[in-house]
Amino acid sequence: MRFLVVHPGPFFSVQDCYTGWVEGLRENGQLVAQYNLGDRLLFYDAVVIDTGEKLPDGQADIRKALDSDQAMQLAVNGLLSSCYQYWPDVVFIVSAFFVPTEMLDLIRARGHKVVILHTEAPYEDQRQLKLAPHADLNLLNDPTNIEAFEAIAPTVYSPHAYREHLHCPGPSDAKPSDLVFVGTGYPSRVEFFEAMDLDGLDVALAGNWLRLPEESPLRGYVVHDTDDCFENEDAVPLYRAARAGINLYRREAQSDGLVNGWSCGPREIELASAGCFFLRDPRPEGDQLFAMLPTFDGPGDASEKLRWYLARDELRQDLASQARAAVAERTFTNHAAQLLRLLDRQPANV
Repeated sequence: MRFLVVHPGPFFSVQDCYTGWVEGLRENGQLVAQYNLGDRLLFYDAVVIDTGEKLPDGQADIRKALDSDQAMQLAVNGLLSSCYQYWPDVVFIVSAFFVPTEMLDLIRARGHKVVILHTEAPYEDQRQLKLAPHADLNLLNDPTNIEAFEAIAPTVYSPHAYREHLHCPGPSDAKPSDLVFVGTGYPSRVEFFEAMDLDGLDVALAGNWLRLPEESPLRGYVVHDTDDCFENEDAVPLYRAARAGINLYRREAQSDGLVNGWSCGPREIELASAGCFFLRDPRPEGDQLFAMLPTFDGPGDASEKLRWYLARDELRQDLASQARAAVAERTFTNHAAQLLRLLDRQPANV
């Protein structure tokens, strides 16, 4: 089959889902073209014009040519052109938050199947439920509200996966650390890490920390410029160089009822596949998959358990090996093979 895989927009977090699915589909022998939505968003947002006027200091008045809505519209409009030049059997869209539902309907009306990979369940299920009826198949990263999706459109649970050629043990040129965390610096996470006892430990924080308060003591732990977002591929050397990791779920959602999920997060799968021992924020799927790894119930408990395990190298290594074995089958290649079987059962979109 011919796939057109649509980039989610951001170059962090869900970027790795996009790359993983492209690789997984190709590993399964599919023809894959890519729609570079992220690049287009950056381009249109950066366009400026000279108004022809002068500022008080005599400099030319240079302004942005497009507001954010206009930039998003132009960035996504090329998707239709790509569809009709490439003519894919399937348009596979990661997140789809930038794609208008009217465009999804038009693509389907022309005979292309639309698959949406929903990456933000359960936190943003209100938004995702609005997109779901406009797809032939929905892949949901957390099944907490899957019945609501199934009631309006074909939906299956698609757990987080890892890129087997990237997320694996190996040498690292990163600075060794006692604790690593890669993710977005949501306020709830900032509050948690600030409350931990990290004195005397080498800590490596990375990800999206753009909103980290200037006065936060965590600034000394962020391994990159806080004005930049850390690319997912760069996380692997950090995992390999760390004695321990930690997974901490966000507490920010569209509503209070969407905070508590069921599934493991993507960073847990990546930590395990890279062979990094980690402390985990408890969740039902994690309790099943990673029963060998310790959980914590707050910053104090996490601090105590971290130091206890840091003093036991052989135990950490043994538990990390068990966790890696537990996720051995959760590759994008296997997930893509499952998708192909699902699509083979789907009726033709006419």
